[in-house]
Amino acid sequence: MRALVIGWASFRHGEATAGDVLGMRQVDEVLSTIGLPHDLAWSPVYRPHELSYEEVDPARYSHVVFACGPAHGWQVREVHRRFAHCHRIAVGVSVIDPEDETVTGFHEVLARDRDGIGSPDLSLTAPTDEVLVTGVILAPAQGEYGEAGRHADVHGSLTEWIAGVDCARVPLDTRLAASDWERCETPDQFTSILSHLDVVVTTRLHGLVLGLRAGVPVLAVDPIAGGGKVSAQADALGWPALVNAEDAGSPQALDSWWRWCSSVQGRSVAALRALPSDNAVVRDFVRALKSGPVR
Repeated sequence: MRALVIGWASFRHGEATAGDVLGMRQVDEVLSTIGLPHDLAWSPVYRPHELSYEEVDPARYSHVVFACGPAHGWQVREVHRRFAHCHRIAVGVSVIDPEDETVTGFHEVLARDRDGIGSPDLSLTAPTDEVLVTGVILAPAQGEYGEAGRHADVHGSLTEWIAGVDCARVPLDTRLAASDWERCETPDQFTSILSHLDVVVTTRLHGLVLGLRAGVPVLAVDPIAGGGKVSAQADALGWPALVNAEDAGSPQALDSWWRWCSSVQGRSVAALRALPSDNAVVRDFVRALKSGPVR
């Protein structure tokens, strides 16, 4: 006996959603608990280096478990065709038409919703791990720096690097808008988001400043060759986690500061930078006002 676990995340022309993958993970755990040997099949688009549904030998399996998502469509019909000799079970699926051949083709269907009646989704009890929630704030092109701007190269290296980091990435934009629901309308909304993050990765000055203001460690990358305002601000705030434009293409440099920002030390240093009670620029501004001519 050997089972193959399949879901919509197994199909090249399907899609991998968090809920569907957790559904497959829940089935994986159940099969492991009862001691039934099994494999999980993945789309070559989603997980190109793991067992591919397209390449498995159907003869290896006695059971097929189809987990989560709708139990309909040509991909599901293909499962029935390729694994006709297997005992096929659908679990945690949506059944829109109980008489559809894709549904009746299973030996057993344990639906999460059918005929208006629902059952808890598999993802509800699937095991999960906590990862760092990371805000990613990238600067737009800054023409005032002329040829010193390295935004395209820096952002290309930075986004390629962070795509390989095991963290929950949250793209953020410091630009505010009143009519765009994808952006914050007020700075209070934006800083409230930052307060719930574990790390910020940014090429923007205010990504650095507001991240530290919230007490969050910031991996700052300066997109300007030779150093621009991000470097100047990191120096002004005494913040060490800075990568210059020339080193942004080095995964080792990014990895090193990522580990530091993720560490207890990084979090402790960031906490010391949070909400300072004094601002030298404000003091200088007040002094300038007082020293001006009185009329």
